[in-house]
Amino acid sequence: MNNRLLIIEDNEQNLYMMRFLLEMSGFTIIGAEDGRKGIELALTSKPLAILLDIQLPEMDGYAVAAELKKHCELDKVPIIAVTSYAMVGDRENILAAGATGYIEKPINPETFVAEIMEYLPKDRENQG
Repeated sequence: MNNRLLIIEDNEQNLYMMRFLLEMSGFTIIGAEDGRKGIELALTSKPLAILLDIQLPEMDGYAVAAELKKHCELDKVPIIAVTSYAMVGDRENILAAGATGYIEKPINPETFVAEIMEYLPKDRENQG
């Protein structure tokens, strides 16, 4: 069963918190600190889902989401924006760029894993 999640996040504390919560729920976490590395890892690791910050060095999350969507092998991989961008239009903009879902930071540790699970394929036992 594929239980790999890719987190593209440049803030060490945010990455640590998400990694901790998701690993405690049985997921294997792959982390990337910038968009270019995240795209590379998405193509090589075949994650179940990608958690994507919008404010990243080199390439912002909008560009990363759009680039990920160009690859047919990632077509069914949900991209979940996990971001502090919460102004009017931010949610719509990242969804238009290719994200499947949107979770605002700061994350709620009590509900975060359940929120992520909402976006995962229901038949993930048959994945990768």
